[in-house]
Amino acid sequence: MDSEQTRLESLAEAGINVMIGFWISFIANAIVLPLVGLPVSIGQNLLIGFFMTFVSVGRQYVIRRWAQAHLRTARVRLATYLRRLLNGNP
Repeated sequence: MDSEQTRLESLAEAGINVMIGFWISFIANAIVLPLVGLPVSIGQNLLIGFFMTFVSVGRQYVIRRWAQAHLRTARVRLATYLRRLLNGNP
């Protein structure tokens, strides 16, 4: 069974995750920022949220693609090493 995600699937997962995070952040900012003396309008809160969403989607996509590329290689190397070790050929 192949468990790798396509680039599009990675982007979709990251997008859904970040959309949920956007609304949580929007509500949290509306509550927390005024409590620390930084009142923001709804428009300012949306602008902050959209900017951070853009950054978050990019970050999550890059990390996901890096992990798919590098962790797969590490798994293959480990499996090869263990196979050789079990066969008495380290």
